[in-house]
Amino acid sequence: MAPRPRLDYEAILSHLDRDLEVEFTFIHTEALARRIAGLDADTQHFILDWTRRAAATNTELAFQFAQRAIEHLEQAGHEVISAWCLHAMDSYDRSGLTAAMSVIRDLEGFLALGYQRAHGAGFEDSAAVLGHFVQGLDGRRLKIEPDDQAWTDGEILYLPGIMAHLDNREDNFQLYKAHVAHLWAQTRCGTLNLQLARHFEAFADPHRARAVFHRLEAMRLDAFVARELPGLARTMQRLQATLGGARPLEGEWARAQAQLERAGAGVRDSLAWMRRLYASEVPPPLCYQGVLRPEAAWEARLARIERDKAHLRQLLRVVADEITEGAPEREPLESFDLLPREDAAEDDLLPFEIALQDAPIPVPDQVRERLSSIMLDLGEIPPEYLSPAGDGEYDPALFGEEEGDTADVWSGTYHEEGAFFYNEWDRARQAYKKDWCVLREIEIEPGDTGFYRATLDKYAGHVRSLRRTFEILRGEDRLLKRQRDGEDIDIDALVEAWGDIHSGLEMSDQIFTRMHREERNIAVMFMVDMSGSTRGWINEAEREALILLAESLETLGDRYAIYGFSGWTRKRCDVYRVKDFGDPWDEASIARVCHIEPKDYTRMGAPIRHLVKKLGEVDARTKLLVTLSDGKPDDYDLEYRGEYGIEDTRQALFEARREGVHAFCITIDREGQDYLPHMYGAANYVVLDDIAQLPLKVSDIYRRITTR
Repeated sequence: MAPRPRLDYEAILSHLDRDLEVEFTFIHTEALARRIAGLDADTQHFILDWTRRAAATNTELAFQFAQRAIEHLEQAGHEVISAWCLHAMDSYDRSGLTAAMSVIRDLEGFLALGYQRAHGAGFEDSAAVLGHFVQGLDGRRLKIEPDDQAWTDGEILYLPGIMAHLDNREDNFQLYKAHVAHLWAQTRCGTLNLQLARHFEAFADPHRARAVFHRLEAMRLDAFVARELPGLARTMQRLQATLGGARPLEGEWARAQAQLERAGAGVRDSLAWMRRLYASEVPPPLCYQGVLRPEAAWEARLARIERDKAHLRQLLRVVADEITEGAPEREPLESFDLLPREDAAEDDLLPFEIALQDAPIPVPDQVRERLSSIMLDLGEIPPEYLSPAGDGEYDPALFGEEEGDTADVWSGTYHEEGAFFYNEWDRARQAYKKDWCVLREIEIEPGDTGFYRATLDKYAGHVRSLRRTFEILRGEDRLLKRQRDGEDIDIDALVEAWGDIHSGLEMSDQIFTRMHREERNIAVMFMVDMSGSTRGWINEAEREALILLAESLETLGDRYAIYGFSGWTRKRCDVYRVKDFGDPWDEASIARVCHIEPKDYTRMGAPIRHLVKKLGEVDARTKLLVTLSDGKPDDYDLEYRGEYGIEDTRQALFEARREGVHAFCITIDREGQDYLPHMYGAANYVVLDDIAQLPLKVSDIYRRITTR
């Protein structure tokens, strides 16, 4: 590529005036332009390019960045300056201009953070893996969130934003994992089940008492981790030897360790040893020990106990209603029983089953999760917890539903319960806005299935034809040639073998053919536009198309899911579960398809990223994302309209391809030829001129894209 020319003062001033919008911002760019004019050509273009990117976020931020970047060019190279600017823009996205300007004013702090990021493990990069790790452990379902220090309130494991105590990223990630295991052990072994603050306040120095107790508990919890996760326990020992040494304990501390490492030791044993060792020298804390915040943990426990009881009784009411359904003369169930499990191990968290009249009954996973949480807090299930909730007992406040305002997703329960955060691509910035979009999954309420029956009647002849076509696809066989055994002779192979014999060569035994049944291994996600523009005939045609398609796919046997999408600004990106991969095509799924209705706008990037993530959880050789839409990306937020939304959608589709997902779009937008090739590629979309074609064309298009 040819080098870019060096710019004079007037050209630089023109760039700055345009990018910083001086006509409206009244920023004075003359002095800055003169400074940039004195730089070499590459540096000039570098400063101007990054100023333009920053100006897409905020013009004042861009102006201050440009001035300080020139000052620090000798101290930090282009790569560091670029990362510094991106960090400032990310700070603006999260916390506004004041936070971003703090980053711009403190390059030294950013350089220190940069060293940590180069060698350390970051929370954002590690949280997903650590989340899967902790969900695989026994006990309560725990969340992971960032904080200044590592600690837990019994429901959330808080971890520092970056772990950089060791000189390589892998070891720092293992240190993250060690913290998670230690905090999980606190929730599993009852560390937080006593009001610890009162025990500490009984001493002249409560902070010292807390330190002694925490170090003693660490011994007990380490022994538990060693029994449950011996491989990780060895890694934790190695990390401790590297960071804190492995000096053996002596005297009373050694005796305490021996007793606390026994399988039957409990939190009260640690408190007893705390009273004995309060005046002694406390060994240094372990490198993964974190901190204790007993007041916050106790407050969370009290709220959780009340919430778990109410939630369990509500769930048991659902179970009871299912049992008594269809028997109106039967009295309501007053209570369930607990039946000991014969196969329960000594340390099982749930050594019992829910029973009715001395017979175990199947219960949903949510019931088991709630029972596990109660057992961790109380060590038993009180009899009153097993009584199904009665009419009028439901209290939304216990479940955090009072704060369910979808306009405020950054705080409270709406943020914590079920919200997903996704990056969004800013083409002007040439970078992602981190955790910019908030997405929630919403289940569509069932509708009148009369629409389903009317659709089958309307397209009766086509349904039969489609089923026959898809049956043929399901039964496709492929002729394999040159086989060692088979049903018929491969004439071509036999002629070659005959020639080999006459040439004095050994005859090949691969002279047969046999038919091989091709196994389809396809998972497809249908992403259905539910924006307001689909009102009327478009919405009706979408529902008809999905019904015909589902009827065809039931014949074919491909795994498929149906999700709708809509949104209203970046804070309300919604996907609507119609049918997941594990859901059958039954009365419930059909009723949800019938109730697909127009909502708000067409913010596509976040739903694509979310549904691709769901596809990634399916084990299939071929994965497809098929979008049914009536137009291009759009939102109430003016920024998303036009090029910004198209580029974000294009980037989301690129990410999908990188994950091995093939994306295809079926649209009725006659102007789609202008933007669809740019987003999907020249061969990965089809524009239907007539909405009436949609129901009949979708199955045909699906057949073609899954067999090419």
